Amino acid sequence: LAIRSLANYLNERVLLCLYDHILSVAQPMNATMKYILVTGGVISGIGKGIIASSVGTILKSCGLHVTAIKIDPYINIDAGTFSPYEHGEVFVLDDGGEVDLDLGNYERFLDIRLTRDNNLTTGKIYQSVINKERRGDYLGKTVQVVPHITDAIQDWVMKQAKVPVDDDGMEPQVCVIELGGTVGDIESMPFIEAFRQFQFKAKRENFCNIHVSLVPQPSATGEQKTKPTQNSVRELRGLGISPDLIMCRCSTPLDNSVKEKISMFCHVQPEQVICVHDVSSIYRVPLLLEDQGVVNYFCRRLDLPIESRPRKMLTKWKEMSDRSDRLLEHCSIALVGKYTKFSDSYASVIKALEHSALAISQKLEVKYIDSADLEPATLQEEPVKYHEAWQKLCSADGILVPGGFGVRGTEGKMHAISWARKQKKPFLGVCLGMQLAVCEFARNVLGWADANSTEFDPESKHPVVIDMPEHNPGQMGGTMRLGKRRTIFKTKSSILRKLYGDADHVDERHRHRFEVNPELKQHFEEKGFHFVGQDMEGERMEIIELEDHPYFVGVQYHPEFTSRPIKPSPPYFGLLLAAAGKLHSYLQKGCRLSPRYEAQALNCI
Repeated sequence: LAIRSLANYLNERVLLCLYDHILSVAQPMNATMKYILVTGGVISGIGKGIIASSVGTILKSCGLHVTAIKIDPYINIDAGTFSPYEHGEVFVLDDGGEVDLDLGNYERFLDIRLTRDNNLTTGKIYQSVINKERRGDYLGKTVQVVPHITDAIQDWVMKQAKVPVDDDGMEPQVCVIELGGTVGDIESMPFIEAFRQFQFKAKRENFCNIHVSLVPQPSATGEQKTKPTQNSVRELRGLGISPDLIMCRCSTPLDNSVKEKISMFCHVQPEQVICVHDVSSIYRVPLLLEDQGVVNYFCRRLDLPIESRPRKMLTKWKEMSDRSDRLLEHCSIALVGKYTKFSDSYASVIKALEHSALAISQKLEVKYIDSADLEPATLQEEPVKYHEAWQKLCSADGILVPGGFGVRGTEGKMHAISWARKQKKPFLGVCLGMQLAVCEFARNVLGWADANSTEFDPESKHPVVIDMPEHNPGQMGGTMRLGKRRTIFKTKSSILRKLYGDADHVDERHRHRFEVNPELKQHFEEKGFHFVGQDMEGERMEIIELEDHPYFVGVQYHPEFTSRPIKPSPPYFGLLLAAAGKLHSYLQKGCRLSPRYEAQALNCI
């Protein structure tokens, strides 16, 4: 009996050893996650998001699976309740997460699909820790910033880094983490402390820090100043984190003497000082980093399993950037909105327009128009501003009315929509833009003078846009119809259906509280205003198209969130085609560009 027990024990040990050996052989490189923390100094808004995205891009071009996490030190749970003037647009993910616009950069650069937990905020961390405390998970201990908050941050990052973000479902190998704000902010201190501890938990060969700093160049002397960078790095080192790469944002390339000075006073080698100067296109930033040996540095520093083969993905980016610089033909789009003083308010919209313009080799010109300037009240108060706004609108090749909230400027948007409809100018309405197109048609074609949305006039006798049944007016955050939803095409003759490759349905991201009143659908369709796309139940109107118009399209969803540099969003692509006078021939040729344009586009795909 003793001999039999010993044999069974030995067999088990042999099997376990064999299993461990098989795992180590099958995944020798995937065993350990590599973390790259991107911090910023001197000023916020320095370009950490683009640099983090570019680092991820060049690593992905080497055959690695890359994910990204954005940390925002504000107490808000998410970005959903922000004014666009505060932090720019609210980016929406497939799962309905309302997140920081930098996650849009990650998705566009890396062509990945992130989740709401890829955006970590102080509010989320404190909420999770407080919930645990209320459940008694801490067994009566005093809950403190250290270790409980810092441990929660580390656990969140380690857990989220393993979530697959590529279509192949593979677990990521590298996680790029961007810490918002600047080093030294009181709000970011718990996160800095968490990563100070985390660098030892993850071990040196699995964790490195990129510090992005500003190198100003005063016009009075023209000299590149290193003191702000020295102070910022000194503060970061004082908090327990030593930068591995210092990426210097500057208007012109760094002089060698400046690079050596930063190297000497910031305790890094000269090759660890990377110049990120202003370039013609953000798509050149990955190329800029690659040219300065960033990949080779990461390969040595993090022992990355990089394949020794040509990096085709970066070749595509170079061809795309070169073609963008060579464009000669211009196409102008009037963007009629209420947040036009801050371009980041429409970051994804502008990117979607740029992707579409590049696909047809047109240089995009966006004409920003504050919709309130188009209203008769402005004519009385500021006639110059009124006439300038209308001059911009009338001279544009196409008109875009994006999403938004609130009554201000809605009448001006309807004036722009009316002009586009009557003058047969290519038009795209997104979310609120589509809803206002419905209101404008009801007023001026159906003769319902008071037609409106209940968001703006709850007492309207013709509520053509109504609030959704699930909308909770008492609570703002996360109460909208959010995330990826399916839209079914109801006719095969739809222009947008053809632009989507003659698909039966599309899956796009939504963010709205109001919808077109389905009870009034028949009145519109009798006059040639068709609802060609509806939700799966046929209750929500998702896509509108107008008869006898070159391109008059409205969508309830936000197609800009899924636009990619080499795969433009079909509604925006259609707008640019129509604005350039190429939509008819494109559809006639079976949704193919002319041989010249197609050859140019294929170089980037």
